[in-house]
Amino acid sequence: MTYRRAAIPALVGGIVLTALLWWVGASTHALHLPGATNVIGGPAAAELEHWLTPWSYDPPSSAQPGAEASGGAGDAGWFDGVGYLALYTTALQIRFGAVFAFFVFGAILLVRRLPPVRGRRTAALLAVWAWGLVAGTLAVTVSAPWLIAAGGHGSYRFLPQLASVISSGRQILVVTALVAAVVTVLAGRVAVDGTDPLPQEVVPVRAARLAATVGTAVIALSLVVLSYQPVAAALQQISPNVGLLAEPGDLLRQWLLLGAWTGPTGTPLGDWLLYRAADVLLLAVVWWALRRLPGLLTRVTVPVMAVVAVCATVLGLLASQLLRMATDGTGLRWGLLHLSAELGGGVPAALTCGLVAGVAAALTLRVAGGRTKTADATTSVQDSVQDSVQG
Repeated sequence: MTYRRAAIPALVGGIVLTALLWWVGASTHALHLPGATNVIGGPAAAELEHWLTPWSYDPPSSAQPGAEASGGAGDAGWFDGVGYLALYTTALQIRFGAVFAFFVFGAILLVRRLPPVRGRRTAALLAVWAWGLVAGTLAVTVSAPWLIAAGGHGSYRFLPQLASVISSGRQILVVTALVAAVVTVLAGRVAVDGTDPLPQEVVPVRAARLAATVGTAVIALSLVVLSYQPVAAALQQISPNVGLLAEPGDLLRQWLLLGAWTGPTGTPLGDWLLYRAADVLLLAVVWWALRRLPGLLTRVTVPVMAVVAVCATVLGLLASQLLRMATDGTGLRWGLLHLSAELGGGVPAALTCGLVAGVAAALTLRVAGGRTKTADATTSVQDSVQDSVQG
């Protein structure tokens, strides 16, 4: 598939994702109406407002015109409030523009190399869905400095504030990205019609398994080693005194750790193993995806393997989070909405580790696949020589 054909469904999906996020953000004020509170309840309305606020143009109190800024009062405070409001508006404009740009970039690559035709539609849908979560996370990240400055205290513990902003707004992305992925795949099916039969990469089975194992080992390094609580605590305690870049522990944890675990001290072994089953599921999803996807791609390259490894890691995270939701005994007491609060977490770490895992898997696949082809060619030559001698 050409870039021009792949760009059409990617643009359509990007428009749908951006419009949905704008719509849910604009609907935040509706949660303050008495009818909403009466229908879904006060705690549920507050939880939904927390999910939707990162995509809302309604500014915080510090950015409201008339708010008193630090060091000023009266007209000066009102002027500073207008300035903070302008910063907040700029942050949201950057956020919505970035989510569209990041989604389109990844969707073009995925639709071109993983076209939604028979045998590939489910894989394409899941990959584009996962990339929608990544696009939203990247958009929140690049717009975070403006949002922090709009709060009026951007010079105070900047990196912990940055980590807090990046982790917001992820829950609603799970739903909106799924809708955008469905639209993208449907538009991709239309774009594929009338084209020549799409090629499929021939990947040796042994090379594909080895590449999947190497990529999964990279993910396991974050999930098992770095996420072990003593190691995670050491990362958390890193706090060099370098001005705005001081206290990077929260940010490092978010971009490097896919989970958190400790030994079964104080808890029954069965409960501990049940909780660890979610981590096993994450690694199983990553290995299976990295094993299957190279054979579905029209061409295996390092960039596309890096992107699909990120998508595989995000899907593994979602599967593990759903398993934890199903096995968590507090769901009936606190409600499904509260239980879903952790859904969509860990995407920054999935992006970091997934990129490394994808590059490692691609290089392993290239080396192992080259050796397999060389061995097959040598065997073929030997068989030909033997047949000629016998003849």
